[in-house]
Amino acid sequence: MIKKILMGIVGLAVLVLAVFLVIAWESSVDPVDPPASDQFSQQQIDRGEVISGLGNCQTCHTTDPEQPYAGGLAMPTPFGTIYTTNITPDPETGIGQWSQEAFARAMREGVDRSGSHLFPAFPYTHFTKMTDEDVADLYAYVMTREPIRTEAPENTLEFPFNIRMLQAGWKLLFFDEGRYQAEDSMSDEWNRGAYLAEGLGHCSACHSPRNQFGAEDKGQAWEGTVVNGWYAPALNESNLSPVDWTTDDAHAYLREGASPFHGVAIGSMADVVHAGLGKAPDEDVRGLAVWLSDLAGAADGEQAGSQATAAIKSAQAQLGPDPNMSQGERIYAYACASCHYNDPASPNAMRPDMSLNSAVTAPDPVNLIRATLHGVSQEDGIPQVMMPGFASALSDQEIASLLGFLRETHTDQPAWDNLEQTIRDHREQ
Repeated sequence: MIKKILMGIVGLAVLVLAVFLVIAWESSVDPVDPPASDQFSQQQIDRGEVISGLGNCQTCHTTDPEQPYAGGLAMPTPFGTIYTTNITPDPETGIGQWSQEAFARAMREGVDRSGSHLFPAFPYTHFTKMTDEDVADLYAYVMTREPIRTEAPENTLEFPFNIRMLQAGWKLLFFDEGRYQAEDSMSDEWNRGAYLAEGLGHCSACHSPRNQFGAEDKGQAWEGTVVNGWYAPALNESNLSPVDWTTDDAHAYLREGASPFHGVAIGSMADVVHAGLGKAPDEDVRGLAVWLSDLAGAADGEQAGSQATAAIKSAQAQLGPDPNMSQGERIYAYACASCHYNDPASPNAMRPDMSLNSAVTAPDPVNLIRATLHGVSQEDGIPQVMMPGFASALSDQEIASLLGFLRETHTDQPAWDNLEQTIRDHREQ
């Protein structure tokens, strides 16, 4: 009897494995000769360049600016490190032998030309929403780049996460294939923004926490999380910014990299704004702003302006002369206030007001710590405007007192835990 039960279990396991292999198996797509550049119209190539920016393709697939799209960027994950691939049209080390069919399958199904499943660090879970035209235009752009012969480093994923076929099981659990479906109740502008944010721009890939399997936690979508050493704030109504993300504010931030009421784009977000959205037409940026404002539950109009004025007045009142200044307030007054001062009647994006800055209100201090230690370069934030770093001028304890003062006096949020140790850890990194 026991023998029969064991045989039944083994037989069932073999059957399940066979079914899984049938589900997981993907055929290869025949290689092609690298397409000639004159196969595509210049208009199609130009549109593809914009799409590449909206998808942040160059940012993720470039390590050396002299070798764009040649891959090799390390992407740390809880399961090991994944390196981005060479997507130049080199026939040996890139995708020069990929047909448009193979390219579209990788973009929208997460399967490469050989039939191997791609790891979801490549956001095919979002690119699946792309239209046929956008995929074709992106293919035209990528295939007309300079071929670069270089191999990306081998991934260092731990067993069993390095088994690509197991990704088929991951897809069954977490991948919803299909094109973007417009919301009939929303405007064309909103739908364009939603298509870009949820598809090409894969915004939730950074702004949503992930579960233990590395998939976006749909129950906490848009709630914000730390990714690549930066805190990506919540984009929904749980965002802690003291001022609404109105359409105009969101448009200014996404177009110029700064908003008077929300500070400047630094770190990963600076790449999104300046490298990604830099060549996007304004109607695309405006659509994103309309969608973002709606997601955040903003109230467009005078309410936002009055909130901003009240917040600035409150911050300035707290910074009045006081002979009993704390160490943090003293450092802020001497080292920061001259640049971050604002006229309550007309807040200036060139002088980010700390009482309105998401880095100060965020639940994680990493963005504020990194900006204070290393500054903001002329390429980040507002072009040609920079902030010096204070890593060599201030100790960990002094920076902790400064940031603690900002948190206590410029927000209604609780103090950050273990702030000095966190600063020390980031300085060492």
